[in-house]
Amino acid sequence: MKKIKSIYIVLSICIFAFYSCSTDADDNLRLLKKTISTSKNGEVITKQFSYNGTEIESTDDNASHVDFTYTDGLISKKVTLNKVTNVSETLEYTYDAGKLVSATSLKKYLINYTHNADRTVSYEKLTVSSDDKLVKEYHGILYFQNENLVKDERVLDDTAEGTVSKYTLEFEFDSKNNPFFQIKGFNKLLDNSQLISESNCLVITEASSLAKGDKIISSAKFHQSNFIYDSSNYPKEQISQTSIFNTSFVKIDYFY
Repeated sequence: MKKIKSIYIVLSICIFAFYSCSTDADDNLRLLKKTISTSKNGEVITKQFSYNGTEIESTDDNASHVDFTYTDGLISKKVTLNKVTNVSETLEYTYDAGKLVSATSLKKYLINYTHNADRTVSYEKLTVSSDDKLVKEYHGILYFQNENLVKDERVLDDTAEGTVSKYTLEFEFDSKNNPFFQIKGFNKLLDNSQLISESNCLVITEASSLAKGDKIISSAKFHQSNFIYDSSNYPKEQISQTSIFNTSFVKIDYFY
């Protein structure tokens, strides 16, 4: 009887410990419910996020509505409705062994991805011409450190003969939690640049060069963001001095 009692106590402790760990993990998972973006001129955009568990179903703001579709736990389709023009754009994602191999915007462009042994990802973007032919626009390599995208290096292909045009983005991160990384399958969407990373991007260095013969023209820009975090190390406020991806907004408030 004592032996049975002892086994019961041990099992109870194990179950409690497992439950506590699971609860702690769940408590640290924060899904983004709303962002409020404010521009330099005072324009305010509120975006709402809807989920089914950790799968994102849709986002909605005054300019657009986006619906997401999952297949086998991965985001397979994104349909964006422009509320101003009432035109929808469909983006389809395909995978191989859980890794993204293509992103296709119907009748607009195709991006192919190749996952290399050194954890880099090679890619090429082809656009659809006016006569429905695929034209190679650029190709490049994505570099990762841990779960963060640290560099996007590309060469433009649609340039004049004898001209080499290169474009590079380098990213620096904090050690906090990026809310987009918590969305199931979002980190697989390589076309979303630094947003797929585990941490939040603090600095973006944008560099470009144009070489023709022995002449090289180059330029560089820096884009910096500062964050205020909540008690769970998720951002609750972001201030951007300049932003490459959304130049008009300088402040973003995050709600969970």
